[in-house]
Amino acid sequence: MGERALLVELPGTAEVTALYGWLRERQAAGELGEVGEVVPAARTVLLDGVADVGAVAAVLRSARPAAAATASGPLLEVPTVYDGADLAEVAALWGVSPEAAVRIHTGPEYVVAFCGFAPGFGYLTGLPARYEVPRRATPRPAVPAGSVALAGRYTGAYPTPSPGGWQLIGRTALPLWDAAREPAALLVPGLRVRFTAERA
Repeated sequence: MGERALLVELPGTAEVTALYGWLRERQAAGELGEVGEVVPAARTVLLDGVADVGAVAAVLRSARPAAAATASGPLLEVPTVYDGADLAEVAALWGVSPEAAVRIHTGPEYVVAFCGFAPGFGYLTGLPARYEVPRRATPRPAVPAGSVALAGRYTGAYPTPSPGGWQLIGRTALPLWDAAREPAALLVPGLRVRFTAERA
């Protein structure tokens, strides 16, 4: 990853989330020295722009972050029209009606675990494991910006038009990506998210 970077490999998203929060706390307290970025992914955390790689590596070797009982980041409500092309299929996979599927999806509080795939695309955890759904067998060549979708154990919302193979269940009008905004991505790691159903 470069001479000023460290890549930590972890068993899964829960461990990534715990380590990411632990590192951000120590970064804010100045305990890591100069660190440019801390970037979580599904099973890794990248520290880039590290001034003293050896010192930070020593801190990481002794790190035993505990998973937080609840997320502590700010809360964003995402108004969503649940009229996605795959809503009926997702409901059938869950063995419920489309209306019940909407209630299931709006029930949990989600957390942005990490970003990837496209700029501003957040992978949100929080949906119970029994509601995992497969990606589509054939990806769509174009998915509209704002599409709310499911794949595996994650919920996501497409920030810009792009190809994609996630199951589309709804859409939001929130500007998820704006290059003129700081940060440009609305969904950033650690953010808590709640989806709310609204009429078209």
